[in-house]
Amino acid sequence: MIRLRPAGPADLVLLRRWDEAPQVQAADPNDDWQWETELHRRPDWREQLIAELDGRPIGFVQIIDPAREESRYWGEVPADLRAIDIWIGEPALLGRGHGGEMMRQALARCFAVPAVTAVLVDPLATNVRAHHFYQRFGFRPLERRRFGDDDCLVFRLARTDWRPGEGG
Repeated sequence: MIRLRPAGPADLVLLRRWDEAPQVQAADPNDDWQWETELHRRPDWREQLIAELDGRPIGFVQIIDPAREESRYWGEVPADLRAIDIWIGEPALLGRGHGGEMMRQALARCFAVPAVTAVLVDPLATNVRAHHFYQRFGFRPLERRRFGDDDCLVFRLARTDWRPGEGG
């Protein structure tokens, strides 16, 4: 069973190792998560979560309010959105449905807030596998956009298109 728990300073070594994993590098090559600093912070606009399978860490999920996020990564966006980053850190556990369960739980967390109208994701434009993954949950392509050095395809899942328990 997958459980999401808050990430903290004790996860630093694990998250650094996952950052170097080929599948994480391929999906997120230019981000500096600043783990040493960020794992000590708990801003109310962000959740950083470790996914555990039967108590063993396997992946990471971040949920943010993009309108309130301090770096303004998403630029000017309407209130009442969420944005998700997600990955499996353990290569041996790819392709086993764990990412789907992580995403189902992340979406349930997002839409548990009644005011949230939609969720955004921003995979690399070249990451067709991720595009298909998100589309199985009902995400629809919104725009192609550059975030720093990354050429991304932004997807949006409206609350009205969300089907709890589906996708993956």
